[in-house]
Amino acid sequence: MERLTGLDASFLYMETPSLHMHVSMAAVFDPSTVPGGYSFEKLRDLVAPRLAQAPVFRRRLVEVPLRLGHPYWIEEQDFDLDAHMYRATLPAPGSLEQLAQYVGEVSSHPLDRSRPLWEMHIVEGLEDGKVGLVTKIHHSTIDGVSGAELLAQLFDLEPDPPPREVVEEPAIDTEPSGVSLVARALAASITAPFDITRLVWRTGKSVLNVRRVRRGPDEAKGALPLTTPRTSLNTAITPNRKVALATISLADVKELKNAFDVTVNDVILAICTGALRRYLQDRDELPNDPLVAVVPVSMHPSMADHRGANKLSAMFVNLPCGTDDPKERVEIIRSGSKGAKVEHVALGADVLINWAEHATPNVFAPAARAYTRLRLADRHRPIHSLVISNVPGPDFPLYLGGAEMIAAFPLGPVMDGAGLNVTVMSYRGVLNWGLIACADTVPGVASIAGAIAESLDELRSAAGLGPSTPTGIAPGEASGTGPYPG
Repeated sequence: MERLTGLDASFLYMETPSLHMHVSMAAVFDPSTVPGGYSFEKLRDLVAPRLAQAPVFRRRLVEVPLRLGHPYWIEEQDFDLDAHMYRATLPAPGSLEQLAQYVGEVSSHPLDRSRPLWEMHIVEGLEDGKVGLVTKIHHSTIDGVSGAELLAQLFDLEPDPPPREVVEEPAIDTEPSGVSLVARALAASITAPFDITRLVWRTGKSVLNVRRVRRGPDEAKGALPLTTPRTSLNTAITPNRKVALATISLADVKELKNAFDVTVNDVILAICTGALRRYLQDRDELPNDPLVAVVPVSMHPSMADHRGANKLSAMFVNLPCGTDDPKERVEIIRSGSKGAKVEHVALGADVLINWAEHATPNVFAPAARAYTRLRLADRHRPIHSLVISNVPGPDFPLYLGGAEMIAAFPLGPVMDGAGLNVTVMSYRGVLNWGLIACADTVPGVASIAGAIAESLDELRSAAGLGPSTPTGIAPGEASGTGPYPG
């Protein structure tokens, strides 16, 4: 039995009927590499023992009575794989647009908290005999880095690997009594006032550090929350989700990185800025002030010894959609990213994680539900415009049950008041873009995905480089750069 950390539990407390705090992934596999041929039954038989032996897939939540403290993970006593692993078939022609639509439908429903918090969908009927894999896992269980590591446990580095060693089944936790859970919560609460006092002192020092940095001579400044202009991206959301997918060449992005002397992440932010500029122009709502993107920062390297699945902080970066010159947009983003990193260090990367430890469920969860129910996101200036994440992936092929993975599109949660999430993952020389949005407030997410390739070419032209390289969903496929909207 393991108590959730404050940050992991916060993703549970934030969840409301319209704000689903799970992360998803849509992957495409080529089953022609499966020894002896593909079948769902064969894949299930291979994956089942790997899932059953991974603790994350077997554990479920137990709430503390009266919600006096963070919940606990315990081993599921009656783990049923068929309650989590599903089989689906797309109607002809089985396009990636249809796969994206299926992912949107799956993402529109919350996970059942009475079971381990994940689902896996094997989707057959894709074009050219391809097979899709759609996963949905609650954010309280994983973040981007731990999620990639977790899914890697299911994959192989060759289509016909030697059998894995069978690990002895883990011991099953007995259901803890309510009395024992209350006792644990009360014991933890004894030290809370002292911890909060120390944290207030540390946070005050950190805020002064950030203030000193922002007043310094360096012109590079990060963005601030509650400074973004309101657009159609920034309204109260509904439960419905819509997904769009796109791919571009990683080599093209690296050429831009070198040409502009920036980072790959700066280029990704600049591409997003150009795509959003086109989208907002088409809707006649392009603001003069820059949008503000929340850019998650993984703290796994510096917090390897800390408990919990989520080890995240965040930076705020301006996206100058109102600036005409693409070169100027890149320079603004470069400067803003640099300033945001300096301020992030000055604040202290663990401030968010430490404060989250003291988020009380009896306050946090009702407040989140009231915020959604009263549509308060429509009544104040948006905290931020959207979330943009960049997750590094492998540059070598992965296999699932012998089927070669040819693309993987990550998808994060959509927030109330910020109805678009963009997550990018590299895989074998291709940047795979997963865009998920509230279907009712950002219905044109496919247009944003479609503008990604155009934005890339605009930046390459500004840098004096040639047109972008056409990419499909796998290295070497020249089937045309562009979106696969849902």
